[in-house]
Amino acid sequence: MDKSNIYKDVDWPFMLAKYPLSLDIEGKPEQSFDIKKYYSILSKDVPYFINEYASVPSMQRLKGVGLLCGTDWTKLYKNRFVYSRYDHSIAVALIIWNFTRDKIQTLAGLFHDIATAAFSHVQEFRKGDALTQSESERGTEEIIRNDKVLCAMLEKDGISIESVRDYHQYPIADNDLPCLSADRLEYMFPSGASLLGSWNLEDVQKVYSDIVVLKNEMGIDELGFMHKEIAEFYCEKFCEIGHVLQLNENKLTMQMLAEIVRSAIELGIITEMDCMNLDEEQLLCKFRVFCTKGEMFGYYDKNAEKFGKLFNTFTEMESILHTDKRPFEDDKGFCVSIDVKQRYINPLVAASGTECKNRRLSDVSEKGANIIRDFLDYEDTKWGGVAFR
Repeated sequence: MDKSNIYKDVDWPFMLAKYPLSLDIEGKPEQSFDIKKYYSILSKDVPYFINEYASVPSMQRLKGVGLLCGTDWTKLYKNRFVYSRYDHSIAVALIIWNFTRDKIQTLAGLFHDIATAAFSHVQEFRKGDALTQSESERGTEEIIRNDKVLCAMLEKDGISIESVRDYHQYPIADNDLPCLSADRLEYMFPSGASLLGSWNLEDVQKVYSDIVVLKNEMGIDELGFMHKEIAEFYCEKFCEIGHVLQLNENKLTMQMLAEIVRSAIELGIITEMDCMNLDEEQLLCKFRVFCTKGEMFGYYDKNAEKFGKLFNTFTEMESILHTDKRPFEDDKGFCVSIDVKQRYINPLVAASGTECKNRRLSDVSEKGANIIRDFLDYEDTKWGGVAFR
């Protein structure tokens, strides 16, 4: 990594210091991200069908699934508030509705995370899919078909399951990196607000009011910006949060929780279906009960004892080691050395003046090009590790 890389010294402690956590009189993180007000920014009107379809059992389950992949449950992170996959799904639907006024596209966006298990993308880490993190979407159609209430509503409205089972078919809803879509636009607002406090509603409003539907290089509709300066502002904030998500802290947290879930299933603490049927707090309660009994009466084997160490370390850790060599043996601590999905953006900027076509930010902004280049070039240390508690 080049020494001039803007992210070179931007580690997790630096990010926490950049956006210091404010506490209320009860010592709890102050919340400056009112979700209802946030929704009203995304769409001035909320069509009745969004709330109607969001009330079905498969959607209500998502209220117990966090957007931030288990980071709500460890002291390593200082999340300001819990934002669920249900909250995210509603917001994505509102963005799609705002820009398309199309009911079917909006519903496809509403359902896009309907198959997401507890702890979100931790399940992909458990299944070796850290690079694409798309495993959870494969069950979308099955979940929809098995929800009889949902199927009855779709049939009543004359909407086929095929038209709403895959939001990838609608480019405003989703597209490939580094393009901007409703899903990608949405998740970075609450992610930054919760993880760092880097987004407030005023900044969300400033960015969102500048977004329009543009034609990209392939003549396909894509969300983009009217003004280069706003695109730069958004890109910088987006990549800042994306940077946090590629640090070893995030890799270790998600891989450790993946190992905890895998071990819990092997030990019979939970079942595979519990990851879909129980919310995150219920699963954590089962983990705690098992560990408490183990500490009181003794763990019955080495695998059970290791589970206890993993879970206690996950919940209580407040920092990790960054090293170029493996810092611990398996019985002394947990270590991770993996590559993960890089979340960044290179949005379209609307043509202006004598320009005849919309262009990528990196093509019209040196600042934007440098941010994207440095984000992609950054590499954390080879290993991240934490000693067992």
